[in-house]
Amino acid sequence: MLTVGLTGFFTSLSLILAIGAQNTMLLRQGLTKQHIFWSCLFCSLSDAILIIFGIFGFNFAASKIPNLAFFLTLGGIIFLISYGTKRLLTAYNGMYEIEINGTQKSLISVLASLAAVTWLNPHVYLDTMVLLGAISIQYKHFSDKIIFAIFASAASFIFFFSLGYGARLLAPYFKSIKVWKTLDVVIALIMYLIALGLYKSL
Repeated sequence: MLTVGLTGFFTSLSLILAIGAQNTMLLRQGLTKQHIFWSCLFCSLSDAILIIFGIFGFNFAASKIPNLAFFLTLGGIIFLISYGTKRLLTAYNGMYEIEINGTQKSLISVLASLAAVTWLNPHVYLDTMVLLGAISIQYKHFSDKIIFAIFASAASFIFFFSLGYGARLLAPYFKSIKVWKTLDVVIALIMYLIALGLYKSL
């Protein structure tokens, strides 16, 4: 069972280590030091829900919806290009008053933004449901699937809380518009590269 758990843990961790829209938004939230706990908890719970569904329900859903993986991939490409473009426009306009001055955003607005990049981002579904769901198929016993799901979800909790609270250590370096612009340009390029990878997989 330990082998099953470690497989779930490190597979999940390897998937979420890649910088995506959800990770970058949580990083930005950590840098502003606002609502970090609830932001980390929201991302962790969302991932856990998707992981559990992927392991126990995605194969059934895929059998009922032809070309589900294809449409998720196509949606992921559109989302990633849109998010990357948004970050480039922000860098171009230099609108970083909230980040620089520490202007408080409401918890609801923060969670709403995180919900958008989490639940409206098909790339998240590809990682949590398609890939983890496919890997879990090899485990025939229900108990093994549960262990796999628990360890995979634990990886999400550890990663997101480490990212959210670890970002605070970098906050002193993000006191200038130039640094924030650089971060957003890098994020945009990563989003475009991920989109290109998805396009090649079609």
